[in-house]
Order: sequence, then C-alpha cells, then structure tokens
Amino acid sequence: MSDDEREIEDLQVEVAALLSDHVYAPLLEDQHVRGVLPAPLQTPAVRAVLGDRTETNPARLTAYEIPLRAGEDLRTPHDVVALLRAVHTGTHIYPRSRVTSVMGMDLYLVDPAEVTQAPFTKDDWAATLLRCLAHPTDPVEERHGARLRGFLFRDGGVLRLYMDSDEVAGVIAAEARLGGALTALLAVLPSLLGEEYRISQEPDDPHCRYLVDLTDW
Repeated sequence: MSDDEREIEDLQVEVAALLSDHVYAPLLEDQHVRGVLPAPLQTPAVRAVLGDRTETNPARLTAYEIPLRAGEDLRTPHDVVALLRAVHTGTHIYPRSRVTSVMGMDLYLVDPAEVTQAPFTKDDWAATLLRCLAHPTDPVEERHGARLRGFLFRDGGVLRLYMDSDEVAGVIAAEARLGGALTALLAVLPSLLGEEYRISQEPDDPHCRYLVDLTDW
C-alpha cells in the first residue's frame, strides 16, 4: 500500500469518527447521519448518507460523495462536514453525470469547486475541543497531558473547562473562546493552567480552585 492510499484510509477513519457524532445530534436542522461509506475501488472520497433520525428506507435517504483531495492537499474531516451542510441546504443543480444511485439511495457526486462551504459553528468548535480533551487515547491528548474533569457553556461563545494536570494541584477552571488555534491551545494547555498572570479567583464557582482566562489566547 502506498503512502497516499494509507493517508486516504486514515482520513476515512477520521471522517467516520467525526460524523458518528451526528447519528443522534443533527448535522443540520432535522437531518442526521445515517451512514458513512468509504468510496469503493480505492476512490479518494467518502460517502455520507443523510436522512431523518430513525430512517432506514433507502428511498428516503440521500448519499453524497465528497472528494478527500483538494489539489495536492487533503481535506480535513471538518471540511467534509462543512461541504455536507452546504450541499444539503438550498437548491443545487447537478448535471446528469454527477447523479447516480447506490444501494437504493440517490447518490450525488459533489464538486467542491461548485459549493461554498458552510461555516464552522460554535457547537463544532466545542465538540472538537471536548473530544480531544475527553479521550486520552487521542494523539493530541497524549501530548498535552491535561485531563478534562467537566465543562460548562458560558455566554459569548465561551466554554469553561474544568481540568487537572501533572503540573498543577487540584481542579482548575480554564475559560476558552470557541474557535481559533485549537490544536496549538491543546498543546500548551498544562503550562497555561499555572500562569499566574492569567489566574483569577472565581468566588461563585465551588467546582475549582481558581479560574484561568484563556479567551484571548
């Protein structure tokens, strides 16, 4: 197997993991993910199936094939989500050559050049951040070494994270704004929890020793 083929396989795994969040939580409005299929014949693409939450009738499901390559680069799982949201809303006219069927479902072959990706939502940022912190088997989690003990959504697009780490004692609350350089923040999170100039007391929150403000990080 070539390195390119392995990259595509790994990306299909990541897309399936991300889209599995939307089996119960809607991807958009009342539409849920009802399937994620690796495109056959080693095609560098993934197929996502959308429909009502409990729908299993192929005639009432819609499948979209999303290419995983963008020129020399690979799309991210979040790019796939953004494209799915975009193509499943509004009116999109597909030439006959890009409409087919598979397993009884209508299948649309998406051309990303013809689609404006839907924006990344605050819920997407929150889900990504919490997933990275909550699963210690993830490579990012192994690097940053801080554990998630709890969380609370706050006003203004802020998420309060209740953390502990090897570098500080007890539970520390850290407030982060949803968006921005998420991977970079995760990588340095343990050291930020102990930076004194960021520390403030939070008298109304009995769940932590103190609060660290990371909203401007």
